[in-house]
Amino acid sequence: MSPDLITQLPRVDALFDYYAERFGKQQTAYRNHVYRLINLVAAQRSLDDQEREALEIAAFFHDAGIWLAGTFDYLQPSARLAEHYLEEQQLDHHRAIVRAMILNHHKISRYHDDPTNLAEVFRRADWMDVSLGMMRFGVPMARVRLIKQAFPNAGFHRLLLKLSGQQLLSQPWRPLPMLRR
Repeated sequence: MSPDLITQLPRVDALFDYYAERFGKQQTAYRNHVYRLINLVAAQRSLDDQEREALEIAAFFHDAGIWLAGTFDYLQPSARLAEHYLEEQQLDHHRAIVRAMILNHHKISRYHDDPTNLAEVFRRADWMDVSLGMMRFGVPMARVRLIKQAFPNAGFHRLLLKLSGQQLLSQPWRPLPMLRR
């Protein structure tokens, strides 16, 4: 576990700059969520340069379909957006792991038996953040607090509740279409 927080990532920041208009006033909330995820992954295991590059891309795109595809059933659209970006940037070698991280980050059960598998670590990081740190998967609460302090919620969880409520009203038979077993 790195003692320093990851606070600036040129690729992630460039993507947020590029899509700023699409995120609108919700950009800070989502940006902070992305940086919390990256730091929660780093709190669980060390990353080599290739894994960190894949993590940055998956973290940015994992929920981006909400804004960039205009849907609350966003896993497949988010994965397609990431795949398009990977192709444009000639980073197709990350395709399998980025896709696995995005498509499985809402799994309720483990994604992989190997607890160090990057997609499983990413899944746990997202659950840590969505649960406001109540689920920690072995990450010390002090570390979770430090990450949350550096990257405040900024209305992200309120946004999730609002979107969930809208989904429930519009499609009560599919209240949370992004959850997976």
